[in-house]
Amino acid sequence: MRRVDRARSAELTGNDRVTVTLTKEYIMTASVPEPVRSFIDVVNAHDEAGFLDAFTVDGFVDDWGRIFTGRDAIKGWSDKEFIGATGVLTPEEVTDDGDAVTVVGDWASSWANGRSSFTFQTAGDKIASMTIREG
Repeated sequence: MRRVDRARSAELTGNDRVTVTLTKEYIMTASVPEPVRSFIDVVNAHDEAGFLDAFTVDGFVDDWGRIFTGRDAIKGWSDKEFIGATGVLTPEEVTDDGDAVTVVGDWASSWANGRSSFTFQTAGDKIASMTIREG
């Protein structure tokens, strides 16, 4: 097996196998479907308005069983524990079963840290719900 650097090219024959090392950023871009991909970008940019605008009118967050429904409740929760905690989600695994998109990754913030699972229900280009559990 021959390893090919992405900065270099190589001529391959029919029997050559190639190992490609992908960065986490590439994996996220390639495998997280919209609107979840854009939502993660907004979260990682700490964009409060973009975060709140991403939800449907009746959207909700389920954070380990604590439910926050609607823009005001989500904002109150987020101000302390999510956007306000300058959180960053680095996706490591993505599952799209057609009804839900689950992103498991490293969550780092001033409120909580560690591997977490984020399951999203979507409605068109909006997030209908985000459920957070242990990853």
